[in-house]
Amino acid sequence: MEYDDVVLGRRSIRGYKQKPVPKALIEEILQLAMRAPSSMNTQPWNFYVISGEPLDRIRAGNTERNLAGIPHSREFRIGQAFAGQHRERQIGVAKQLFSAMDIARDDKAARQDWVLRGFRQFDAPVCVIVTYDKVLADSDDTAFDCGAVTTALVNAAWSRGLGAVINSQGIMQSPVVREHAGIADDQVIMKAVALGWPDHAFPANAVVSERKSVDEATVFVGFDD
Repeated sequence: MEYDDVVLGRRSIRGYKQKPVPKALIEEILQLAMRAPSSMNTQPWNFYVISGEPLDRIRAGNTERNLAGIPHSREFRIGQAFAGQHRERQIGVAKQLFSAMDIARDDKAARQDWVLRGFRQFDAPVCVIVTYDKVLADSDDTAFDCGAVTTALVNAAWSRGLGAVINSQGIMQSPVVREHAGIADDQVIMKAVALGWPDHAFPANAVVSERKSVDEATVFVGFDD
């Protein structure tokens, strides 16, 4: 695929075929992703790639603990709830997704099921847990670098015909994730990426989120008009 086709065509995939993803293909994607830039070449990232029974155990534990009302235990800073225009964008994409899935505003059961899909990593056959070295936890560059490699990962996956969605729901209960993924104590769990072959019949997969224009996002200084 041409670079523009990857960037402009990629979208978040929330419905997957139950078809295995070859380990060799995931290794190829990670090799591409790890060409992402990092501060002073520190490369703070690591990946735990989970499938099969271990992933099923993470799904079950994550869902059960959340339904039981156990407070989340995310390890990477979560910050304050979105407000203002950022909240409006969050609501906007939610409306797009609910409309695509024909989920009515007052349909509590369907909305609950949608939330649970996130806790289950959207039933994808593979989950990639992105972690970073704990010794770098106080460095803002580390979070920036991990964001860069994760973006590179989802774009590399798309270029190979795979879909992905970056999420935090699947790592809300970090003790479950640590136990079944065998995550080392010197790592901080940052994000999860659901990964697999897109189910093109799943309505939400057709949703393309709206983007700000270049004019809205950019200030040019020192250029001639």
